[in-house]
Amino acid sequence: MKIIKYPKESDYQALLTRPTQDIAVIEQRVAPILYRVKTEGDIALRDFALTFDKVNLASIEMPSEEIEKAADLLSDDLKQAIHQAYRNIHKFHEAQKTVPEKIETMEGVTCWRKTVGIDKVGVYIPGGTAPLFSTVLMLGIPAQIAGCREVVLCTPSNHPAILYAASLCGITKIYRIGGAQAIAAMAYGTESVPKVYKIFGPGNQYVTAAKMLVNKEGIAIDMPAGPSEVAVYADDTANPAFVAADLLSQAEHGIDSQVLLVSTSENIINEVNNELTKQLAVLPRAEFASKALENSRAILVENQEIALSLLNEYAAEHLILSVANAEEVSESIYQAGSIFLGNYTPESAGDYASGTNHTLPTNGYAKAYSGVSLDSFVKKITVQHITQAGIKNLGKTIIEMAEAESLNAHANAVKIRM
Repeated sequence: MKIIKYPKESDYQALLTRPTQDIAVIEQRVAPILYRVKTEGDIALRDFALTFDKVNLASIEMPSEEIEKAADLLSDDLKQAIHQAYRNIHKFHEAQKTVPEKIETMEGVTCWRKTVGIDKVGVYIPGGTAPLFSTVLMLGIPAQIAGCREVVLCTPSNHPAILYAASLCGITKIYRIGGAQAIAAMAYGTESVPKVYKIFGPGNQYVTAAKMLVNKEGIAIDMPAGPSEVAVYADDTANPAFVAADLLSQAEHGIDSQVLLVSTSENIINEVNNELTKQLAVLPRAEFASKALENSRAILVENQEIALSLLNEYAAEHLILSVANAEEVSESIYQAGSIFLGNYTPESAGDYASGTNHTLPTNGYAKAYSGVSLDSFVKKITVQHITQAGIKNLGKTIIEMAEAESLNAHANAVKIRM
C-alpha cells in the first residue's frame, strides 16, 4: 500500500477518492438495456443472457427441482454454518420489530404508526467470481420477518448454497438472470418475472447504475452501492497481522474495491505492509487483491483527532477500530456503514454470521444512508382517531390555520363537524 504521511486537510478529497468510473458514461451504456427489457420483456432477457453470460436460457425461472436438490449438493458442515448464520441474523433483525405506541396528543386526539411489510420486493445476487449466498440471508431474512408477501430473487448463478439459503428464507421465485437486465426485469416486469416495488442487492457499477436509473422512475431501491470497501484505524495496540488480514478480506472482492489504513503509528503501518506481502503471497484471489491495493492508501496522521476527522470524511462502508478504548472512540464516529470494535472483531464476522446486516452504503453514501435493516422492508403508516370531544378541542386551531392559508374547504370540513 502506498504510504501518505501527515496529509493536509486540503489533500483529503484527492486522497479519499474511490476508484469508480464516470457514472454518466455507465448510465449511457445501461439505459438501452433497461429500455429493451421494458419493451421486449423475456425476449430481451434471453438475448442478453446469451450475449453477456453465454447462456441459452430455455427457462428464465429456476426449476423447483433444482432448488429442492440444492441441499443434497452441500456438505453438512456448510449447511450447519448457514443455519447458524441464519439464526444469528434472524435474532438481530427480529429484535428490530417495534410495537405501535398510541399517543394522545391532546384530549380526544390519538395518533400512532402501524408497520406493514412492502408487498413485493426483489433481491439481486450477482454471479461474478464469488457465490454470495450470505447476501441471500442478509436480504431474505428481514423480508421474511417483515412479512413481504412476494420476494423475487434474480441471480445468474446456480450455486447450490444460493438456492439453499433462498429456501431457508422462504424464497421460491428465483430467476436465472443477472446484470442490469435483471434489475430492469424486476423494475418493469416481464412475461416471466414479476414487477416489484423495491429492489435490493449488491452488484457492479452497471447494476448500481441500473438501480439508480429505475429509482428515477419511481422504483424504490435499498441504497446507492458500489464496490466494497473497508477502512481500518490502528494504533500501537493493533495486531499488524490482523489488520493486514482485514484489509485483504475486502481487497479480494475485486479490482475496484478499496481499502484504507489510517494510523498514528508509522511502525504499525510498516508492519502491516510487511504482513500484506506475506499474506498476499498465499492468497488464492491474490490477483484481485493486488489490483485493489493499487487503489488503496495507508495514511499516517499526527493524532487521533485528525484520524477521526479523516475517517468521518471518508464515511467507510466498513470501519474497523483496532485501537485502545475502541468503543469509546466509536462515539466520535458519525459517518460509517458499520463499525467493528477491537482486535477480535473482523469485518468478515459482519459479512457472514454475527447478526448485523452486511448490505451497507459504499462510495461515501454512509454520510446520508443507513445499511439494510428490518426497516428497509417495511412501510410506516400513520393512523389517527379523533373523538367528538377531540374535534371540539382541536377544531379552532385547524380552522384558524386553514383560513390563513386561504383553504376554506379545509376549514369547512372541521366546522361541519362542530
